[in-house]
Order: sequence, then structure tokens, then C-alpha cells
Amino acid sequence: MGKSSLFNRLAGTRQAIVDPTPGVTRDRLYAPVEWAGRMLTIVDTGGIETGASEDIAAQTRGQAELAIREADVVVFVVDSQTGVMPGDTDVAELLRPKRAKVLLVANKVESPTTAASIYEFCTLGFDVPMAVSAIHGLQSGDLLDAIIAKLPPETPPNPDEADGTIHLAIVGQPNVGKSSLVNAMLGKQRAIVSAEPGTTRDATDTAIESGGRPYVIIDTAGVRKTVKTGPAIDYYSSLRAVAAIGRSDVALLVIDATIGVTSQDRRIAGLAIEDGKALVLLVNKWDLVDPATIDRKETDEALRAEFAFAPYAPILYASALTKKNVHKIWATVAAAFDERRKRVPTSKLNQVVRDVFRVHPPPSFRGKVLKCHYVTQASVAPPEFVFFVNDPHLVHFSYERHLENSLRAAFGFTGTPMRLVFRPRVKQDSKKSEEIIVATAAEDAP
Repeated sequence: MGKSSLFNRLAGTRQAIVDPTPGVTRDRLYAPVEWAGRMLTIVDTGGIETGASEDIAAQTRGQAELAIREADVVVFVVDSQTGVMPGDTDVAELLRPKRAKVLLVANKVESPTTAASIYEFCTLGFDVPMAVSAIHGLQSGDLLDAIIAKLPPETPPNPDEADGTIHLAIVGQPNVGKSSLVNAMLGKQRAIVSAEPGTTRDATDTAIESGGRPYVIIDTAGVRKTVKTGPAIDYYSSLRAVAAIGRSDVALLVIDATIGVTSQDRRIAGLAIEDGKALVLLVNKWDLVDPATIDRKETDEALRAEFAFAPYAPILYASALTKKNVHKIWATVAAAFDERRKRVPTSKLNQVVRDVFRVHPPPSFRGKVLKCHYVTQASVAPPEFVFFVNDPHLVHFSYERHLENSLRAAFGFTGTPMRLVFRPRVKQDSKKSEEIIVATAAEDAP
């Protein structure tokens, strides 16, 4: 019925979460979209098959219920060319209790004949479906408008930010020991897993203080693995990670020492980076590893290779069962939180950048050379630096990486992603440009 095509149409040029850095593997599963001043994440759930077998029917129904519970808006896509199918009726029954957040969409409306046939879908118990064509883009903007209208109001600024509360998301695949780790960090046991097959526990926020600093731990238990659901486990684990990371300052990615790094681990780490969150890698179940067969240096190098796109992320080794090294999490997370909010004095920033351009000048391109007039830090959380240059098109990705590495070498920023923005300088004479740099330097002087 064209759900993936519609997903790609709504995502536009930002289809799913991608990264040019080698080693980042991500599926076309979800994508950030900005529309009408709102940021939202759209998710392609895949088809809900019914009738294949009793087990599969139970699994798909459980998956559908999970998707309904996780989403703020559910876009129920039907095929206008085939008419109402038995599967549509089955899905409608699942969605009807939550009809307030359901948008019925008839896809493949590409002729007057199919446009007239959409009214038969009213028998499903929802409003008249919105006619769209994923291929031709018909009413894709109207669909986004309708989605925005159904979204809950934007979350107001978090009052906890003023008192420095650190929101820590514990993320990772199911069965890597996230829940046990949370219990070890909190120093108490609590019920965290639903006994019902195919369900996940709602994310639980727990306030705690450690080292004189307030924390809110966002625990996501993932999907309870009661049956071999294959990719569905990865999918819903990612979906919970998206929600948890979005509400966090720091993402603690828990990796199973007995399994090693998987593509799903890299996807979750990529989500944190995409969302500008600080990232800490924690290898759990370290008590199950024979120290005689493991070289810590080689393990560090292997992890760095797996997460080559996040060389700044601290690595911890711990055991939730024995609580070994669990105490180190607090200080590491707090440091990453502080680094994510670090602000660099403009005078020092410009001096470092001048030295970088002098010692390692950028290569020329078609006879033109990149020149940086000045740089400033535009924001924090994550740190963003704006470079005013003669021509942003002259910035090669390798030189951008060199600039980032140089800033990290000079100022740290351990644990946090960094954003570099290149803009053309507003036309002005060189004297004024020098005055700007001098003025900013004076402002930063103690």
C-alpha cells in the first residue's frame, strides 16, 4: 500500500538517519522532519500481516499495539486501488480505541477513479480518509499539516535545566542488563519488566542525587523477548531509544560483553549523535569475561573501530551483577554533561583556529583557498561553532574533521558531539573584521 514510499515522501531529503562517516549502519526506520516550526520523528513500522499463522498473528497484533502506544499520531495507510481488505478491518479494530490520534490516509490516489473510491474506507469507522499519492506527492504537505494539528502541545522548557539536573537515558538492546544496571546504580530493586508477552515497560524516570548533583535516570527496558520476533525486537528497541534519547542530556549505551558490538548498538549511538546528546559507552557483564583471554588495550581499539564515528565517547567496563565499576558511571556522565554545555572564550577560540590555519592550511580548490575571518561559539548542548569564511563550498569534509579534532585537542569536549557551521562573511572591509575580533576578545577578557 506504499507506506515506505509515503515515509520517504514525508522525510524528503532526510530519508531515515544517515551519516557519511564509515562504520555507521542505519536502517530506513525513522527520520527527523521539520514542518511548520515543529520537529517530529516519523517512523515506518512495516506491514502488519494477519492470518499467516497463529503465532505470527499474535506477534503482529502485539507489534501494532506497541506502535499505537508509542506514537503521538498514527497514520493508518490504506490502498485506494484495492479497496477495503480484511487486513484493513483487523488493523482498524486495533486502532479504533485510540481513534483520536489516528489519521486515515488513502494512498495511490492517482486518478479520478481512485479518488472517488476512497469513501468506502469510511466503513472502517474513522473520518473520511485523506487522499494522497506518495509517488506524485499529492497532498503530502496537507498530511504533514494534519499530523502537526494532532500532535500534543510542545513541551515547555524543563525547569530542571535551571538547577543542573542531568537527564540520563539508559539505552541499548534488550537483555544487555540495562535494568540490572539501573538497580545497581540506584542501590535498590524494583519491578521493571511486564509479564505479558510482547509488551514493553513504559520508560520510568527516577530522580536520584549522586556526588552532590541531581540526576533523572530514564530507563528503557526494550521489548520482552518471549518469542523469536527477529527484526521486530531491533525495531521496538530503537523506537524506545528514540524517545528516551530525545528527553535526555546524556545517553549511556549499554553493550553486552558476551556478545560484542552489533549494528543495533551503532544505530542507537548514531541516534544520540544525530540528536546532539552526549554519549557514554558502557560494556556490561564484564564479570563474565575471562581476563586471561582479553587484552584491555585491544578491546578498547576494537570498540573505537566499531564506533569510529564517535571517537570522543568515553568507554567504561562494568558489571551490574557484582556492581564493579558501577560507581564510575556517575562521574563520567557528569563530565560529559558539563562538556556538552561548555562555552569557549571567543578570543581563545579564534587564536586556536588561526594557529590551525597557519600550521595546517586547507588545500586549494580550482585556484581558490579557504579563508576563515573569524569564528564564534553560537550555542551549547551541543556545542556549535560558526565559522565565517570566504566561501563555505571550499570546506572539504576532511578539513572540517581536522578543525573538529583541533578544537577537541585544545578545549576537550569529551563525550559530546560538536557541530561546525560554515557561513560566508557579511561584506565588510578588513579593518572592521579586525575590530570585530578585537571587540570579542575584549568582551571575553576577565
